[in-house]
Amino acid sequence: MNGPIENLTKSEVLTLKEQIAYQPGQVVSKTLAQNPAVSVTLFSFDKGEEISTHSSNGDAFVTCLDGVGMVTIDGQEYLLEEGQSIVMPAGHPHAVYGKEAFKMLLVVIF
Repeated sequence: MNGPIENLTKSEVLTLKEQIAYQPGQVVSKTLAQNPAVSVTLFSFDKGEEISTHSSNGDAFVTCLDGVGMVTIDGQEYLLEEGQSIVMPAGHPHAVYGKEAFKMLLVVIF
C-alpha cells in the first residue's frame, strides 16, 4: 500500500472517535494510512484490554480521542484523557491499556 488516506470519507468534516466502535473484550484497529514513512491507525480498547509491551522502529504519537488510557514507556505509566497526547520513542518498550474504555489515534513516523 502506498499511502493515501483510506477508510474515511474525504472532503467531509469527521469526528475521529466516531469512526471506530468499541467491541466488548477487544482491541479494535482501523488503518487510515500505511506506507514506509508513516502509519496512521485508530484504536478502540474495551476497559481492561491492552496491547502488551513491544517496541517500534518509529516514534509513535498517541492522542486520546475518548475515555482513559494508560501508556507505559520504559516501565513508567502515563494516564491519557481525551485531548491529551504522548510520544512513545522509537526503540523503547511501551504498552497501551484501556484504564476505561478508550479510543486513540496512533501516528507512527518511521
